[in-house]
Amino acid sequence: MAERGTSIRARVRAELTEEIKKAARAQLAVEGANLSLRAVARELGMASSAVYRYFASRDELLTALIIDAYDALGAAAETADARYKRRTDFAGRWVAVARALREWALTAPSEYALVLGSPVPGYRAPRDTTGPASRTPYVLVGIVAEARDAGQLAPADGPPIPARLRTELAALARTVEVDLDEPLLARTLAAWSQLYGAISFELFGQLDNMIDRRAEWFDYQARGMAAQIGLC
Repeated sequence: MAERGTSIRARVRAELTEEIKKAARAQLAVEGANLSLRAVARELGMASSAVYRYFASRDELLTALIIDAYDALGAAAETADARYKRRTDFAGRWVAVARALREWALTAPSEYALVLGSPVPGYRAPRDTTGPASRTPYVLVGIVAEARDAGQLAPADGPPIPARLRTELAALARTVEVDLDEPLLARTLAAWSQLYGAISFELFGQLDNMIDRRAEWFDYQARGMAAQIGLC
């Protein structure tokens, strides 16, 4: 009986935790990262003290939302790559993943802004966020590494890498356990940052009154990133 009671309490706690996060996401959509546990409690008709039993601080709740957002973004990337049938079409796989990231951002703009927009004042992300945040870049790096191993990387021109930067890139590759040489890692990192830049540019209204065919423009950019890396 005690075991059953414990499982019921655990289920209720899990359900209430999700309700709190759902209310917090709704607040993010309106207020941005200016998250308030008291406002979340009011939305749910709960006492503030009750919410604090689930999340001890605003930062703890923010961390939970950030982890969820990174996991959702990573899942979108992983699913898009796994579903792409032509496994040796590495440029196509890159574009498919890029499209999935854009689509996720357009359906969850406040969550995208939370993890890839301006830093939240006074918030310092704990290490718990590192694993979820790594899911998307590991998909992209995996595509590049597979293309290299298959001998399907086209020669890619680029400016010479300064010695100090080459050393830093080599250290980065060791730290994140990425098996790419410095020039290839540099091109991949540049393309990854351009990918998020392209999504942010659209999401935050910078394409207004300039480009109406947003999906076509995004595909054009994504294919340019793939070519910059040397994917073919």
